[in-house]
Parts: sequence; structure tokens; C-alpha cells
Amino acid sequence: MLLDTASLYFRAYFGVPDSVRAPDGTPVNAVRGLLDFIGRLVQDHRPDDLVACWDADWRPQWRVDLIPSYKAHRVAVETGEGVPDEEETPDTLAPQVPVIADVLDAFGIARVGVEGYEADDVIGTLTGRAAGPVDIVTGDRDLYQLVDDARGVRVLYPLKGVGTLQATDEAWLREKYGVDGPGYVDLALLRGDPSDGLPGVPGIGEKTAAKLLDAFGDLAGIMAAVDDPAARLTPSQRKRLDEARAYVAVAPKVVRVAGDVPLPDFDPALPAGPRDPAALEALAVRWGLGGAVGRLLDVLHP
Repeated sequence: MLLDTASLYFRAYFGVPDSVRAPDGTPVNAVRGLLDFIGRLVQDHRPDDLVACWDADWRPQWRVDLIPSYKAHRVAVETGEGVPDEEETPDTLAPQVPVIADVLDAFGIARVGVEGYEADDVIGTLTGRAAGPVDIVTGDRDLYQLVDDARGVRVLYPLKGVGTLQATDEAWLREKYGVDGPGYVDLALLRGDPSDGLPGVPGIGEKTAAKLLDAFGDLAGIMAAVDDPAARLTPSQRKRLDEARAYVAVAPKVVRVAGDVPLPDFDPALPAGPRDPAALEALAVRWGLGGAVGRLLDVLHP
């Protein structure tokens, strides 16, 4: 089981009231919510291995070099420059992230991030190396590209907390989008994603992208059709795709998760006991997390 950790603690932050605070008044709602999420996931799915995948770099320069607008809006949100107040990154979440890291480390839950890569890339690399089935827990649709029925790779997408998860397999993807896992990359880059700063091809929305992929097979087939006067493209589609060649040439590398991240050595197995019991107890006391820590311990070590 691979956790898109930031996706989950962000959901925990908004799902648990900020009245959940440490003895000194510091909000710890994201910390407590994430620990409870992990407890529920382990309880319901009993994975052999569990990895909290980490955003060591949420906006890698190599992606920005290819598409400068990549996550540029989020930079503005983080700095607050020219962004309305309601869109600013919550200033009570960022201080909780180091606490989350410390608590996971004290538990002995593998936490893996690599400089220059996003958590998605760590997930992609681990998924590619996995010998058995993989459950990816994320609220990020970008990871649908990794779904692979033959290898037992599915995405568990939280609908309500993590108690209600949408199990995304190839049948679900085809029903919803008309593509399989690898095809989702082509769909996503054609459609674009404003939240990630991906412009997409103007005038090509999700439904049109799905129809083009159904007609021509993949992105390469679509672009070959642009050069084929006999291909059944509307004049506007042909024009828009032709004008987007520069974007289409680089977008796949940006949208596709990396599969070759140089991962450190780590033990992915569920911990048999806390790696550092004294540190875990100290963190539980300092941050008022005794209940959440106890619940997760009970699940990990029944």
C-alpha cells in the first residue's frame, strides 16, 4: 500500500476541526486525522507493506523547464502574491507537516521522498518495482495512469474519509473516461489541468479528448492524423492540435510519473513495533496525540 501522504494529510486538515489542538494551542488536526486514516486503511486492507510517499519537491525544476506554468498558480498561493485571501495556503497546515514526519518515523512507518521528485514519482517507481498487487491511496487523479489489472495495481480514491474508497481499476476507467491506465496520461495532457498549470490543448475538453483517443488510439495516432488530410478531424480540431505541437511534444514527460527515481534503502514492511517508543511517547505527549497514537498502535500491533 502506497500512500500519497500530502494528498491524505491535506484532506485530514479539512476533514478534522482545527479545534483539535496540542496542549500549547497549536492545531494538530492534520496530524491526528492522518494517523486515523492510516489506522483505518491498515485495519480494512491489512497490507503487507506500507509506504508513506513524500513530496521532497512538489514542483521539480525539470518539469518547470518543460512547462513553465506547471503548478505556477500554487507558487502564487503559497507566497500569497496577487492571490485572494480565500485561496491562500492555510498557515496552520505547514507547521504540522514536520510533526507528521516525526511521528511516522517514530512509528517506523516507511516514509520515502527523493529530492527533485514528487511523491507521485516515488509511487510510480515503487509500483513498477512491485512483485505483487499494489493499492495506491490518493485523492489525485493523475495516478490513475498507474492502474494495471494484469499486475493488480489499483487506485483507492477517498470519497469520504478513507472509510469509503473508490476502487479504481481498468473497468472503472474505461466506463468513466474511455481509456486504460496508460491512456489516462494522453487524456490528461489533452484536457489540461488548471490546478497543475497544465494548459491542455485549447478547445479539447475531456469528452473530445476521449473521442479522439478512441478514434486514433493514442496521442501519437492523434498527431499523425493532424498530418493526414484524410483523417476524420474537424477543421478546428486539426488547427488547434497543430498549433499545440510544442506543448504536446513535452507534456507527456511532465504528466507521466517517473519510473526511475533513485530510491534510498528502506524497509517497507509494517512495523512489528514502534521504531522509537520513547520518541513516539514524547511526541504523543507534546502534541496531545495520545488517543490517535494509541489507536494506530492497536491496529498495527493487535
